[in-house]
Amino acid sequence: MLFVDCFREVERKKVHDPFDETMKKNGRCVLVQGPIIVGAGPLGLVIAACLKERGVPSVIVERANCIASLWKSKAYDRLHLHLPKKLCELPLMPFPAKFPTYPTKEHFVDYLDAYVSKFDLEPQFNQTVESVAYDHTLGSWRVKIVGLEEISYLSRWLVVATGENLEAVVLAIEGMNDFEGPVLHTSSYKNGEEFSGKNVLVVGCGNSGMEI
Repeated sequence: MLFVDCFREVERKKVHDPFDETMKKNGRCVLVQGPIIVGAGPLGLVIAACLKERGVPSVIVERANCIASLWKSKAYDRLHLHLPKKLCELPLMPFPAKFPTYPTKEHFVDYLDAYVSKFDLEPQFNQTVESVAYDHTLGSWRVKIVGLEEISYLSRWLVVATGENLEAVVLAIEGMNDFEGPVLHTSSYKNGEEFSGKNVLVVGCGNSGMEI
């Protein structure tokens, strides 16, 4: 089915579709001619750029007010890529030659900003996905957004690119509530200044735990 046919089908359904009546009261409906991409992190940007290079439009929705929000707002100061840059560069655009083998957080953020500029990507910020439903009649996804306004995007394709570290996971360890010192998740850690001269227990021996 061509997307224009979907549009005509939507128009025909408006008379009897309670969803449309709801949208008249609570927001607007936007037809997307390509995929809806949820998340403006590295993966979401890559998918949008690769599609655009092949002439396929898309809409990127992002709940934060910037791209790569984890890198920009929740990464500690001394963070570097843990793999050589050749293994971490995004498709269609290599890292600048002047970057070190293990780029810093600032290097990587600058690289992502340049990536967005090069491919003229325009993520829609401050848009949080409230619900997703598949309309079998139209063969399309309906993605309800809340933010500055309520919007429902309608598309035949949906890509979820929210990453694996979207939410902080803090284990409920017995006795932790009785501990009188600060308890901090790595997503809130910036540097060790506040812990100077103190004994610190780091729970977890992944990349962040070992580096901190």
